[in-house]
Amino acid sequence: MKALTLTAYKEFQFGEAPLPALGPDEVLIKVAACGICGSDVHGMDGSTGRRLPPIIMGHEAAGTIHSAGPEAGSWTPGQRVTFDSTLYCGKCHYCADGLVNLCEDRRVLGVSCPDYRQHGAFAEYVAVPARVVIPIPDNVTFQQACFVEPTAVALHAVNRAQAGPGQTGLVIGAGIIGLLTIQALKAAGCTKVYASDLSEARLALAKELGADEVFPAKTTASLKDEMLARTNGQGVDIAMEAVGITATVTAAIESVRKGGHVGLIGNLAQKIEFPLQLVVTREITLFGSCASAGEYPQALQEIAAGRIRVEPLTSAIRPLSEGADWFQRLYDAKEDLIKVILQP
Repeated sequence: MKALTLTAYKEFQFGEAPLPALGPDEVLIKVAACGICGSDVHGMDGSTGRRLPPIIMGHEAAGTIHSAGPEAGSWTPGQRVTFDSTLYCGKCHYCADGLVNLCEDRRVLGVSCPDYRQHGAFAEYVAVPARVVIPIPDNVTFQQACFVEPTAVALHAVNRAQAGPGQTGLVIGAGIIGLLTIQALKAAGCTKVYASDLSEARLALAKELGADEVFPAKTTASLKDEMLARTNGQGVDIAMEAVGITATVTAAIESVRKGGHVGLIGNLAQKIEFPLQLVVTREITLFGSCASAGEYPQALQEIAAGRIRVEPLTSAIRPLSEGADWFQRLYDAKEDLIKVILQP
């Protein structure tokens, strides 16, 4: 089969690769489309330690069933599907509790680290356990289905925050996850949702996708005052931080009301300075949010119903053979690209 392989850091080769071996409980999927995730771009230079070459990356994908192992259940060749990027065991106590994102034997599709190598979907075919496969509704395209994974990430964070009708929210960082989180908060019933980012173009997109007001983050110093001014001096109910650096985490904590919730989705920095006293004395609930845990069906429903729009987030749809060039363009970050989808 043809595949795009990271053969060395910042070096790709498009060419022949072995067809994935099919386990007894797995299905072989003919890939129709796969999105380039920011984690792939950050990992291609070795900085994350989770894309050790050689590796076929790619985990935001959709396609059709080609074949199924004898223990994979009843899947029909040609059936349109997507699949969870988290390959969970289904047996440990975390999986039993529905916390598949915390599975003790968790693997992530398209990741190669010291513990495992799991080739992904920048290829003509990919093999995954049948338990992570989900049918695609007829009114959802393969390209739209590439957004199910990041949409599920956003929904997981919003569900953890217990967002609901009448609440106010702030999203700091209008990248792909931030833009989806804005929509997820609105879909949950939040009355007002605000957004902040460095990019004017992304803030314009945030406004198009449902943000009530947007704030350029040339400095985050005034964001607290802006939120207080709009909430009778109280602060927002929920702040979602989708960057992961000291300044933006601090701004999120400063912008919520007493007893509010701050969700940490971004993790650009491994360590940050932390305003501990603000969190303790104002009794703020602070939580991390990792991947998703069963939100794929909800993500498909939201996309199918149009409550979460993904077409405006699509920057380009190109052949897989051009993947190396698009990875470099995303890595160089000279253009304001949101999501690039590659098609084998």
